Amino acid sequence: MSKYIIRATGVHKHYRMGSADLHVLKGVGMAVKPGEFVAITGASGSGKSTLLHILGALDRPDKGSVEFQETDITKYSWARLNKYRNSQVGFVFQFYHLLPELTVEENIMLPAMISSSMLGWIKNRKTIKARAKDLADQLGLKERLAHKPHQLSGGERQRVAIGRALMKSPPLLLADEPTGNLDSATGNGILEVLETLNRAGQTIIMVTHDLRIADRAHRVIRLADGLIGSGQ
Repeated sequence: MSKYIIRATGVHKHYRMGSADLHVLKGVGMAVKPGEFVAITGASGSGKSTLLHILGALDRPDKGSVEFQETDITKYSWARLNKYRNSQVGFVFQFYHLLPELTVEENIMLPAMISSSMLGWIKNRKTIKARAKDLADQLGLKERLAHKPHQLSGGERQRVAIGRALMKSPPLLLADEPTGNLDSATGNGILEVLETLNRAGQTIIMVTHDLRIADRAHRVIRLADGLIGSGQ
């Protein structure tokens, strides 16, 4: 087994804003072991979400490498990156990104539906539906399977998003400000869900600007001006 599930080395990222060159990440290096719960924190504009997106292959670094289970994903083709995102990584975002026309069950099943051919869907439909129902049950959504997102509370929507992220049992879960759109009590419930998942062996990397939330993780990585603080 690899010592690290994911490791970034010398990662740089630039963005053009008009005539200005914004150097968001300036040689970031970090590594996460299987089963860890790591929080990345920092002020707005520090590069924490950019780093998370690069780890999840939603964006590419301009320089540096990202190794997932000892394989450099920055060298992947776009097709292979799509497969990586669909099978190896689960994403949870601040604003849920649920499809409004789909039910809870359908939103949770979405990653499996997208990756299945028509024949594969027909063959595996019962297994996929059973997996979605099991996740909904674990997340306290058993009575909400037929509901649409507009019929759910913010906390319930985030639980659906977590279920969707876990649908294909990815080894790595990436959460970008998962409590940022929720009140304190509801956000605490989402953190408890993440902690339960982690105790069961799920590797989690979570971005948050709130140090109190970050302290719930095993380890905190602090970003400032595109760099990781010394000693982390």
